[in-house]
Amino acid sequence: MRFRKSDDEPLEINLIPLIDVLLVMLIFLAATTTFMRQQALKITLPQASAETVAIQGIEISIHESGRFAINGVLINNPDVASLTLALRQAAQGQTEPSVLIRASGNAAHQLVITAMQAARQAAIAKVHFATQASD
Repeated sequence: MRFRKSDDEPLEINLIPLIDVLLVMLIFLAATTTFMRQQALKITLPQASAETVAIQGIEISIHESGRFAINGVLINNPDVASLTLALRQAAQGQTEPSVLIRASGNAAHQLVITAMQAARQAAIAKVHFATQASD
């Protein structure tokens, strides 16, 4: 008994397994591919002019080096807990305390966020930002 193919049967290539493998590879590549987003956008901020309003409240000064001062008193440890404690002490006796943040133009954004977080933790709802009038 022989197990040989007959010569009259033509050879054929089965494409179904090849297509299955290609589809699996395509799904794998689509699932693992990361897409880059453009983070650097060139924007021009709008300018606005409005009347200046004198705000009575607690003044937080932020220097570009990361130093904080509350009502002119330098804070030694500029973390959120120390700022919150100093803001609570400065807000004692005020019915609706407000905070005026004066940040240097070169100060890091994180420093302003730290001041805002400390104001929120000190239960001060009104936060204002000092700006310089444009010419």
